[in-house]
Parts: sequence; C-alpha cells; structure tokens
Amino acid sequence: MKQIIIKSGKTLLEDVPKPITSSGTVLVKVQYSCISQGTELSGLKISGNSKIEKIISIIKDKPQAIHKAIDLFKEQGYSSVYSKYKSATKKDITPKPTGYSISGTVEDVGEGIFDIKKGDRVACAGAGIANHAEYAVVPRNLVMKVPDELDLKLASTVTLGGIALQGVRRGDFKIGEFVTVIGLGFLGQLTVQMLVASGCRVIAIDIDERRCDIAKKHGAEKVFNSTQYKKIEDEVIKYTNGYGTDGVIFTAATNNPEVISSAFKMCKKKGKVVLVGIAGDKISRQDLYTKELDFLVSTSYGPGRYDNKYELEGIDYPYAYVRWTENRNMEEYLRLLSDGKIVIDDMIDKIYPISEGEKAYEELQNSKDKPIIALFEYPDSEDNVIDKKIAVHPYKKISKNIINVAIIGAGNFAKNMHLPNLMKLKDKYNVYAICDINALNAKETAKKFNANIAATDYTEILSDSKVDMVMICTRHNLHAAYAMMALKAGKAVFVEKPMAINQEELNELITVIKETGLPFMVGFNRRFSPFAKEIKEQIKDRTSPMIISYRMNAGYAPPDAWLHEDGGRIIGEACHIIDLFTYFTDARIVSISSEKITPGTKAYLAQDNVSITLKYEDGSVANLIYTALGNSKYPKENLELYCDNKVYKMTDYKKLEMFGDPALTKELKEADKGHLQELIELYNFLIGETKTYLIDIEAINQTTKSTIITLYD
Repeated sequence: MKQIIIKSGKTLLEDVPKPITSSGTVLVKVQYSCISQGTELSGLKISGNSKIEKIISIIKDKPQAIHKAIDLFKEQGYSSVYSKYKSATKKDITPKPTGYSISGTVEDVGEGIFDIKKGDRVACAGAGIANHAEYAVVPRNLVMKVPDELDLKLASTVTLGGIALQGVRRGDFKIGEFVTVIGLGFLGQLTVQMLVASGCRVIAIDIDERRCDIAKKHGAEKVFNSTQYKKIEDEVIKYTNGYGTDGVIFTAATNNPEVISSAFKMCKKKGKVVLVGIAGDKISRQDLYTKELDFLVSTSYGPGRYDNKYELEGIDYPYAYVRWTENRNMEEYLRLLSDGKIVIDDMIDKIYPISEGEKAYEELQNSKDKPIIALFEYPDSEDNVIDKKIAVHPYKKISKNIINVAIIGAGNFAKNMHLPNLMKLKDKYNVYAICDINALNAKETAKKFNANIAATDYTEILSDSKVDMVMICTRHNLHAAYAMMALKAGKAVFVEKPMAINQEELNELITVIKETGLPFMVGFNRRFSPFAKEIKEQIKDRTSPMIISYRMNAGYAPPDAWLHEDGGRIIGEACHIIDLFTYFTDARIVSISSEKITPGTKAYLAQDNVSITLKYEDGSVANLIYTALGNSKYPKENLELYCDNKVYKMTDYKKLEMFGDPALTKELKEADKGHLQELIELYNFLIGETKTYLIDIEAINQTTKSTIITLYD
C-alpha cells in the first residue's frame, strides 16, 4: 500500500505492506486524511536539520543529557556514549509516518470489538496511527462512527475537531462571556464556531484578513487584524467596555513571547487563558500575577490522551466520572458537523490525491496563502490487491549452510542488538524477513538490515518455505503462542526471554517442543558471556557444592511502566540469572523460596524487590537479590561464587576477579553479556556441528517455571 513518510526534510510516498488487525483494533480502508499543516510542516522542517542543529536542540531541550553522557562514559566507556549520540542524531533521519486524522470504511475487526462491524463508516485519530496511508489499523478508543448524513470528507478532520473542542471545555466559558480567540487557522476557526454555539461573545484575532473574514462569517462578534494595531490588547479592552475579555483561547503557533503576553494583558482581572497552540517558553509572571489570571493547558483531544491503557488497550473511563473523553469529544464534533452547528465546507481549499503526496507538501511549504484545510483523497478501487508481504531486496541463496532468519517484532532490542549481531555473522545467517505489526517499521527495518522481505502478517512468514528459523522479539505475552505456531509450521525457533508468562502456556509449549523435535532456543544469553564461560571452566572439576550470590540492581520503574506488564520484571529479566545458576550447577532445582518487600509506599512494587533462594540437587545454594530500590551509579549486576576455597567475583560482565590460588583479574573494554556468542553457538547446533542442545529443554523449563512460582508465590 502507499504511505507518506517524512525523512531528512523531505516527504516520500512509499510502498509498505498492508497492516493487519490485532486484538482490540480495526482495519480501516482510508478514503480521506486531513493534513495538519502546523504540526506536519513543523515536523518536516525539523527532520531536515543538520547534525549540529540536532545536537544543539538536544542540549537545549534536555541539558541533563550532558550529565547523563558523562555518567555513561564513566560506567560503560566511549562506545556506549557514541552509540547513544548516533541514535539521538539519527532520530530524524529515520523515516517517520505523518498524519493523524482520517476517515474511511472498516474492512476488518479485531478480536474483542463488538460495537463496530465491517462496512461501518468511521473517523479515526492518533499520531503514528491514523496516518496518511491507504490502510490504517486503529485501536477502538481512537475510532468514531460517522453519522450517516455526514460526508467522509468532512469527517476526516475529526482529530482537529477534538483538539478544538477540548480547548473550549478547558475554558469552561459561560453564555454571554467575552472569549477571544488568537490565531484563526483551522483550530481557531473551529474554536470560534464552538464558542458561538455555546452562547459566548467571540472576539477573533489574526494577521490574515481572509481568515478574519471567515471567522466573522461564522459568528465572531468582532474581528481584529492585529497587524493594523499597535497594541491589540488595548482594542480588546475597549471593546469589552474597559474590563477586558473574560478569557482567551490561544490557537496560534508562534515562539514570539509578545503574542502570549498580549493574550494575558487583554484579560479582565481573574480571567483565564487556555493554551491550545504553541506560545514558546517565555511567560512573564507579572502578566499573570497582577490580574490573578488562570493559565490552562489543553492536552490534545482530551482525557485519555497519552494514556496507553485508554488509547491502546481500550480501557474506557467511566461515563459518569469522565463525561468527555477524547473519543466522546470527537464523537460530539462529528455530531456538530452532521447537524450543521459547525460548518467547514468553505474552508476546504485543497484536496490532493495520495499519489501527489510529495507535490502537496512542496506546495504547502512554499505557498504564501496556505489553505485552511487541505486533505488527501485515496483511490476507491475494490480490485487493488495490497500485499501483507513485500519484497525489499532480491533473494539469492548463497550457501546451503546459511540460515535464513525471520525477525518477528522489530522493536528496539531487535534493532539494536540481534539484527546488528546477525549482520556481523553474514557467513552464518541471512536476515531474510522482518515482520512487524507496524508496516512502515517493517519496511524500513528490512531496508536498513538488507532483509529480503518485509511483512505485517506472521502467517505469511510461516508459510514461506525459505524461512529456516524465526527469531521472536515481540512483547512477552506473544512469545509462547508465536513459538508454538512456528514449531508447528516446521521452523526452528529462537525466542527472546521469557518463553512463557504463565504455567499453562509453558506446559503447552514444552509439549509442542518435544512433539516436533525441532531446534528451540531461549535468549538466555548470560551463560554465553566470556566471563561466565571462564567461571564454568574453572569450576568444572569442583569437589564441593557452591554458594552463589547474585545482585541485580535493576533500577526504578514507575508502577504504570510497561515493564510490569505480561509477567513483569521477574519473569522478564530475573529468568536470565536463574538460568545462569543452572549453567553453573548443572543440577536440578529441589526447592525454591522467596521473600518480597512490604512496600511503605505505592511508588515501589513488592514484585520488583525480591530475594530468591534456590537449592540444587548437587547441594549448591544460589541466591538472587532483585531490587529496584538501588541507585544507577552503582553497578547493575554483581556475581559472587564461592567454591573449593576460591571466590569468583564478576561485575557487570566487564570485570572478573578470582581470589584463591592462583589469583586472577580480567577486564574487558566493554561489557559482554553473550548476545553474539549465543548466535554463533546456535548456528553450530543448527548445522549439526554440535549435537546437544545449547540449553537443555528441561533446564529451560525449570528456569521459566521458577520465575512463575516466584512471581505468584
């Protein structure tokens, strides 16, 4: 399908695979999308900044980044700082989707949605979701049904309607009050009409005469072209009988501090200013203080915005307690349009076919008289077949010993760890396919890592005979299900930890592994680190059990962080260390006990702060302290192993000290947790050079089972 992206100051029309629904989402065939000229043209300009400009911007916006870089240099060395620098300066080089307001027809409905059906006409919102593309997958709470009488062309402005309506609600202005709207672009025009519909006396201000005329036509009681007055605030005060306006809704986009200062000065005592647009970061306390003004910020479409549980997971706020969520705001905007209470037909100045996307942005950037509303229109053909899997680079089999890998889930870990490592091992692996629910991410990741295929549908990957192995790097809740699907399709599997998040799916997965007999690997990389291997070699002839102590200074994560979902941090991270214990002991766990803290405040979670003790069949005892109570300046991971009159101490996989006879200290320039080595050894197993499992299936089972027991104990 066609999608518009922004890259290095340019807009491009790209072919990407068609997205598919997941639970709680709908697939929409887009008919119109609205171009938000302020947001999108600003983003386009920023993406074209030079590296120096980007660095200056980072320092200006986040001066604390300098201190973090110094700390990182002390802890992890030059390479880590440099990689972070490259990542920061390349953010705007990475292609980004654009657009956030669409209308169209529902083509498919995901599991768990019952109030929307195929064929429904809908409008959708959401940056990074409701993009300028032929198809969009949208979570339920960002989808609004379009009234039968309303043209989809008008409905495509739904997001901006929600933004304007939330600004009006934040002001809570009453019938008969003077309300001044500064900035008469589309948001300002909508705000004017909404205030008029609410019974307010509207004063409208802009520097463009045409926009002033449109506001007057749609009900503004008084309009001012601010270029014609020395102090526009004086004119507003005169018009309001010397008192000043009851409030201002600021919908302009400017960094000139004089404009927002003027907004404060034109208010009556105890008036209010609502910020919807952009006003820079210089606000005078004196402007607010002398009149005891209220300064309110309106957050986008309304309650629910930036709340992933609401927007992405579909958990609605109770109607009785949050009457106007972002979804209900946008539904109301569509009703106002349908009933003719808001009229925007005369503001739609440009409609571009999506095929002219690049030309559209060029015109909008260079036009002196920018249209108030500009839309994209999409082809309505029913016969255009759009693939969920597209070719990116030609495929040619180089050697029968090259393993074709399909990456499932192209998130940060896959892109920053596994894919670079696979590229280092080109003589062993070929990155054949990238599959991700985000179509643009799948395509761009495939391009970056020279993959042959980009796809959005996992079943398309499993049916491809060229795929030898799938590497599952999705969210944790999908690991077990995707691993079982791959095994049943005859593929070897590398699944990032954890392999399962509850006992039921663990049992089912172990059964499938044994039944298929196919190669299966979990990303327990710590045992492949050079220092873990060194310790293992040193203790191979031990004559006594071991005492092992491991401390994971995991770092604080707020209670609502995604890290706590899908089994949380014990199942998702502590599993590494329990596997490491098994690697050292080569023994079965005979008992597990654990204690969690009793938090004195809800800021800390019991399951983030645990002491786990494991007794092994060989008599060894291992203890893991996993905590989020520590400090990032202290090393994250520390191991002490006591055995046969010797002590082995490892710090952050960067330093190993051996106390005893002989004593020994080894250090690496950078921490090595074994990610590359695990792929090398996996390859040797896959081609038959090694005959035994790298990690025994029973060992994998016992590790995962231990974390599940600990979490739910």
